[in-house]
Formats: sequence, C-alpha cells, structure tokens
Amino acid sequence: MYLSLIRIIAKTSTALINCPSTTSATGNGTCNTGLPVVSAGSNEVHTALTIFFGIAGVISVLMIIVGGFMFVTSGGNPQNATKARETIIYAVVGLVVSLFAEILVAFILGKL
Repeated sequence: MYLSLIRIIAKTSTALINCPSTTSATGNGTCNTGLPVVSAGSNEVHTALTIFFGIAGVISVLMIIVGGFMFVTSGGNPQNATKARETIIYAVVGLVVSLFAEILVAFILGKL
C-alpha cells in the first residue's frame, strides 16, 4: 500500500509550457517551469486517498478511546466530563467525515 504512494511521488517530472520563440530553452518551443507534473492515474490517486482517509479514521478511533478514558476518569467533575464528551463527539464527526469522503472519492473516481 505504501509502495503505491511512493510510486505516485516517483512518477513526477518537470512541467513544460509553450514559450515565446525568443525564450525557448529546449529548442522545441517549450520551457522548463520547474513545477512537478504528476502522471498518476485514478487508481494511484484512489490508493493514496484511501491511505490518507484510513489514517484519519484510525486517529478518530484513537481519539474516541481517549475521550472515553477521559470520561471514565473525570471523577464526576462536570468540566472534565464536558471536555471528554466534546472529544468523543468531534472524533465521531471526524470518523463520519472520513468515511463519507472515502465513499465520495470512490464514487467519483469510479465514474472517471
């Protein structure tokens, strides 16, 4: 999985644009801009985004666990319980957003 991400990064080259004939650096009417060009297809993009959303999901689940631990150890203190509850809510929202983003990306890239 990580090798796919490395392959995407390795597939970069330098962007070429049309230049005025007086400033053509390569002799064929194009100039080297120095900007990277990524020649990754939809499969590589989907793999990279799947890795990203997977990491975001794991972080969200870990934060749910941390929030639960904070809630259990709040000792009846309403301020600590509120912090723990907010941590859990934000982590669940992050998990849901991550899942829906993965579904949306899979749907859009499936249509291309």
